Amino acid sequence: MNKVKTFYKNSMAYYEIAYFLKNYINDNTIIVCIGTDRCIGDCLGPLTGTMLKNRNFPLPVYGTISEPIHALNLDKKLNHIKLLYPKSEIIGIDACLGNSNNIGEIQVRDYPIHPGKGVGKSLPDVGNSSIIGIVDSCDSTELFTNRNIRLNLILDMTTVICDALLHSYYLFKNTPNKRI
Repeated sequence: MNKVKTFYKNSMAYYEIAYFLKNYINDNTIIVCIGTDRCIGDCLGPLTGTMLKNRNFPLPVYGTISEPIHALNLDKKLNHIKLLYPKSEIIGIDACLGNSNNIGEIQVRDYPIHPGKGVGKSLPDVGNSSIIGIVDSCDSTELFTNRNIRLNLILDMTTVICDALLHSYYLFKNTPNKRI
């Protein structure tokens, strides 16, 4: 299992993520963004999905502010996506909890997301590869509703993730002998 970790304020964060992701993205990739806009800490996924669509990302994107994919509809949405794209690879995107000194870290991994794990939920794994953003400490007693999470943190992390996905797709398209 491989992964890359970078802090969202790192000026090369988008490139570090993109360079890793270029091996996991192709024309048959689907982006699945998990979370809800009803909670600032959990809106990283849907905000990323919305921003990707607004920036005309060329691959299918599911999970936006207007049509979120969250704990209550995850099974149904994943089944629908897999019916539409049975041979596609999925990159899952979600917010998560971590150590307080890791808040703001973005991790890209060659394995799925385990949504709800940090809050004790048992949900299906999402993705062949994944991007997570650590938005709060697992020490928090209010899990994702903590009033200390700033929307600006989520927006800045989302921007880095979107830039990275756009750049990774560009790297894929412009690499000789690309994987399809």
